Amino acid sequence: MAKYTKQQIIKMAKDNDVRYIRLQFSDMLGTIKAVEIPISKLKDALDDKIMFDGSSIEGFVRIKEADMYLRPDLNTWLILGFEDLNYGKVASLTCDVYTTKGRPFNGDPRYILKRALRKMRELGIDSLKIGFEPEFYLFKLDENGLPIVNTRIDSASYFDLAPIDGAEYVRRDICLELEKLGFSIQTSHHEVGPGQNEINFKYDDALTICDKVQIFKQVVKVVARKHGFHASFMPKPVKGLAGSGMHTNCSLQDKDGNNLFYDEKDKSGLSLLCRKWISGIIKHTRSLTFITNPTVNSYKRLVSGYEAPIYACWSESNRSSLIRIPASRGQGTRTEIRNVDPTSNPYLAVACILMSGLDGIENIDEKHLIPPVSDNLFELSDDEISQRGIERIPSNLYNAIKAFKKDKLLKETLGEHTWSKLLTAKEYVWDQYSLEISDFELKHYL
Repeated sequence: MAKYTKQQIIKMAKDNDVRYIRLQFSDMLGTIKAVEIPISKLKDALDDKIMFDGSSIEGFVRIKEADMYLRPDLNTWLILGFEDLNYGKVASLTCDVYTTKGRPFNGDPRYILKRALRKMRELGIDSLKIGFEPEFYLFKLDENGLPIVNTRIDSASYFDLAPIDGAEYVRRDICLELEKLGFSIQTSHHEVGPGQNEINFKYDDALTICDKVQIFKQVVKVVARKHGFHASFMPKPVKGLAGSGMHTNCSLQDKDGNNLFYDEKDKSGLSLLCRKWISGIIKHTRSLTFITNPTVNSYKRLVSGYEAPIYACWSESNRSSLIRIPASRGQGTRTEIRNVDPTSNPYLAVACILMSGLDGIENIDEKHLIPPVSDNLFELSDDEISQRGIERIPSNLYNAIKAFKKDKLLKETLGEHTWSKLLTAKEYVWDQYSLEISDFELKHYL
């Protein structure tokens, strides 16, 4: 994103007839929240004078501690062309959340990621580059504007074109709006499931890419609605169809921009640091899924038969592995973490992935590195997989909760406040889910 000063933002707002400003941030669950102000209050916002009630935000504070400040990150200034107003334009600023004492709020997901990045730099690593691959479904709307989940908008599959692909024009409009906002679109295509889509944009530094993926979700939903569709990032919205993931590509760089995962002398082109990073993530995988796969529905996607990973291992090419190493080497060397889904809070997911990888870099020696797996694990029996010492990732949210509770590193990464609030929220969700009587149960047991 571009680098702006307060004066430049005020001038751009005037020159582009901006009338309304959206100050947005993310709650603990990754839901985008916003305080909206008229253009007359823009200077106050830029001077960090806008307050809001934090007691009403998921995972924030109690009523007696409600007052909080929004501090806009000037580099996130965007004029939202996809927002239609007859009397002017809308712009947005992504904000950090601060307390009345002028300190970063320790429950702000953006701050949690910043804290993890600071730890990374203390180890002499300059930057973490992230590339997300978010997938989503499009559903038709009924007369009340509600999505019709059991009606397919097309019969297309992977890389199909119009007229079989029923939403090519929707994806194209989404991409055009994203490009207006400064996104560098890499690819756009139909995915495996009917009505399923994927749009990829260029990787960036960790904080910027997390800000971007939040904007991305907004644009997708707004443009889809204009075309008469509902866009859903739910991991498994339809039984029997492919689930939607958000593969997360990571690489570490030094201050000169060199990719620390690449080693031209290694036969696979992977550095020792990269192998330690991978081993650290796999070491924490069972607890990490609580963050990267945060809903009860997330685990309906993580089943065999749909190319979603279910085993904690890595491979240089095998898509049945949790971590895959794409073929590109040199500056393109990266680890693709395949279980992450788009319902995860991107800031928390990246922070926890980073700290797990750094734990491997710091604390796993060369003798205890986890070796790659070449077999297609979906073709092996449970006994054969167990004999290789490969663990299955949690099969449901309850098991992920149990693993998460035991992981001291992730507790330290999130901080006591967010750690405890997340546990409370997810334990409540699991309890409520456990009380539900499904159609499956009624069909088989009534």
